[in-house]
Amino acid sequence: MERIRLFVGQDAREACGLHVFLESLWKHTSLPVDLTVLTPKLGEQLNIQSDGTNAFSTLRFAIPHLMNYAGHAIFMDGADMMLRTDLAELWTSIELNTAVQVVKHDYQTKHPMKYLGTTLEAGNASYPRKNWSSVVIWNCGHGAHVRNREQLLHGDGRYLHRFSWLEDKEIGEIHKDWNHIPRELPANPNAKLVHFSLGLPGFEHYRHDEHSHEWQGHLKSAARGLQYFGR
Repeated sequence: MERIRLFVGQDAREACGLHVFLESLWKHTSLPVDLTVLTPKLGEQLNIQSDGTNAFSTLRFAIPHLMNYAGHAIFMDGADMMLRTDLAELWTSIELNTAVQVVKHDYQTKHPMKYLGTTLEAGNASYPRKNWSSVVIWNCGHGAHVRNREQLLHGDGRYLHRFSWLEDKEIGEIHKDWNHIPRELPANPNAKLVHFSLGLPGFEHYRHDEHSHEWQGHLKSAARGLQYFGR
C-alpha cells in the first residue's frame, strides 16, 4: 500500500497545536503515514538555526537532505494547522516534473502583529511569496535541490522562503483550499487545511476565528482519557 511521507514542525511554545494537527490527521487520512517531526534537537544535529518566529523556520528546507535526495514528501507547519479532509487527496496530486508544489498566496497582511496577547507576540511583515513555504510537496530528487544542497541546509531565511534557488517554472501549484489562512483571506467553508498563522484558537484573541470550533473539538479529542492533571 502507498505510504504518505509527511514532515511537520514542532515548537514547544505551541505544543497543543501539533497534537491538534495530528488528531485531525488521524481522523481524516485513509493511507498509512510515515511521520517525521522536525524538532529543535534535529536542528541542532544538522547545525540549522531558526531565524523566524518558530523553531523549524529554516529546518523545513533540509527535507530533501533528510530524504537522501530521493522520492517525494509533504511538509506542513503542523503546529498551527488543522486538516479537514483526507491527506491522501493531496498526496495523489503530485506533479513529477516540478521541484516543489505550493499554494501560491499573493496578499499583503492585514495584521502587522501576530500571536496577540501571548508571549509569542511578534511582527508579521508582508514579503514576496509569503506563506508559500508553510505547505510544500517536495520532489526531493530534483536537480535544483541537489545542486543547491548547501544553501538548503544553511542558507539565509529570506532566500529560502522565497524559493530563490528555483526558476518559476520549477514551482508547481497546490489549490488554495490546502492553505487557508483565517482573517487574512476571505472565508472559505471548503478549506481542506486551515492555517491559523496569526494565532491558534487556543489563544484568547483568536478563539472565535473561522473554523475555531473544529480546532477546539480536536483538542478535546486529543485530551481524551485524561482524568486529571497531576501536580
